[in-house]
Amino acid sequence: MDQISFFSAEASGPELADLAGVLCGPGQVVAFGRTAARLSVEVGEAWRAQALTAEFARRGVHADVLRDETGLLVRTAFRVDLIHLARAWGTGDVKELPTGFRLTGGALRLWALAPGQPNGNHYLLAVDEQAPGTHTLLADACRQLGLPARFVGPRAGGPAVRVTGRRRLATLEELIGAPPPAAISVWPQVRPLTAA
Repeated sequence: MDQISFFSAEASGPELADLAGVLCGPGQVVAFGRTAARLSVEVGEAWRAQALTAEFARRGVHADVLRDETGLLVRTAFRVDLIHLARAWGTGDVKELPTGFRLTGGALRLWALAPGQPNGNHYLLAVDEQAPGTHTLLADACRQLGLPARFVGPRAGGPAVRVTGRRRLATLEELIGAPPPAAISVWPQVRPLTAA
């Protein structure tokens, strides 16, 4: 019988803190004074926007999908319960990984939903190009979750945190749970070995 990892998205259940997963990638959080914050993330495909709004709703947060000049924007209203994300991820113009940040299966799932892509025998979790100080720290956070990963630059398909290898891809797949139906083709999968 298969066991679910204690750290997987399915085992831990949805939590508001999981929304930090979109901040691991291209997401942004903006504070309104010291009382509220708005979370947003640009995505390239409609299925990603739909999946993220559903995941936000599972955590009690309504998000709208807006179309802008570069694609689709998933955005919450300004909310009091999101101010902790704004405080933790930086109060200035540069996004910073919170001190002592611990990645969870739920946060990793949202990170995969926003910009995750297979790339040959690898899986890439895109990072925010405007926040280079977070890149290697995010790879470290993956390792602390039991998912060995490394940061790669543009020549290797990045900037992204890259997961490579059958066992690691299986771990990633277990941690983030089942894909939404529209995400099956871009979800991490362990490809069957072919006979030589």
